[in-house]
Amino acid sequence: MSIIQATIRDTKTKGQVNDLRSKGNVPGIVYGGEQPNEKISITTKELKNLINKENFLSNVISINLDGKEQKVLTRNIAFDTVTDEPIHFDLMRIVKGGKIILEIPVKFVNNELSPGLKRGGVLNIVRRKVELRCPAENIPTELIVDLEGLDIGTSIKISSINLPENVTPTIQGRDFVIATVAAPTVVKEPEKPAEEAEGEAAGGAEAAAESGDKTSTDGDKTEGDKTKEEDKSSSDKK
Repeated sequence: MSIIQATIRDTKTKGQVNDLRSKGNVPGIVYGGEQPNEKISITTKELKNLINKENFLSNVISINLDGKEQKVLTRNIAFDTVTDEPIHFDLMRIVKGGKIILEIPVKFVNNELSPGLKRGGVLNIVRRKVELRCPAENIPTELIVDLEGLDIGTSIKISSINLPENVTPTIQGRDFVIATVAAPTVVKEPEKPAEEAEGEAAGGAEAAAESGDKTSTDGDKTEGDKTKEEDKSSSDKK
């Protein structure tokens, strides 16, 4: 679990907030539970480190605020439209006994142990995240799908995933698909239309005929050539 150092801020004007940012800090709010909202700030570096972590919006983090730790979830981060730098964030307290709706990422393991994938099959992912209703004290970081032994034609449904206790999908009433192991896609060259095929055949025949005429001209003498030679021979004798 990530632990972030936070500081209480007492900014009341836009100028004070901008001054806070210019010093390398990002303003934010912590809300939720019976406690009042708290205005805090953390360093830009720490916030960027949090953003760069995989699935940071569904990861529980702990903030150290005046020596007390609070477990929170990141609910929103605003970015500057020009610089793309983070300029504000919202954190929600995790209250024991409460329930939270989150999108939890799906992770696929043991691809190399799937007979279907070994034979050229394709893993067709239908849902990369699943929306779940989770107890605040039991939030999964990811859902694991084991592909070992799965062959072509297998459908992986939500019922085949082991969910933590009291964690339920928000979609109820149907066993929806997470992924399938599909047959390999073979790209076939489209067949040529009959007219085009006939045209190519006719073109080949004409080319062959021209080639034959050229051979006759180069090799055997035509009747006209023979007649000219006979006339010349008779003239020479005279």
